[in-house]
Amino acid sequence: MNPASEQIINAKIAQLQSDIAVLRDGYMVINKRYTQTLDSMKHLTQSSLEAALRAASAAEKAAFACKRATEAAVTSANAHVIEATHAAAESASLAAVASAEAAASASAAAAAAAAAAALQAEESSIQASAEASRATARATQAAAEAADMAHKAAEVAKSLNR
Repeated sequence: MNPASEQIINAKIAQLQSDIAVLRDGYMVINKRYTQTLDSMKHLTQSSLEAALRAASAAEKAAFACKRATEAAVTSANAHVIEATHAAAESASLAAVASAEAAASASAAAAAAAAAAALQAEESSIQASAEASRATARATQAAAEAADMAHKAAEVAKSLNR
């Protein structure tokens, strides 16, 4: 082999080694960013799950408040305390609205958890998404119960106006 060819080959090898080093450095940067993104997605999933669980709890508490306000409306109707009956009916209605809002919040959080789970495709994320979905079902059930009780309280209040 002549020295010129050998020099060209060595230059190409050096260039390839340099290219490989640049690719390796780029891979390390991308891998670090991917790991950080994955950690962020895990945090988002857990936060979404917590939001869904809290929203479900809020919906259940609002439904309970609605139940108590309905009971107060019915009790005060029996005692012919009309103003208290109307106030209790209004409280029941507002609690039903709060319950519905909490159910919507749980639904949004569950959707975020599901999106994160889809991106991560990890077992823990899929479990968190499923749990957030169950929390949404709880919140929706509580909202439906609150709406029924608010309707009952409103009916009691209307009956007093007659």
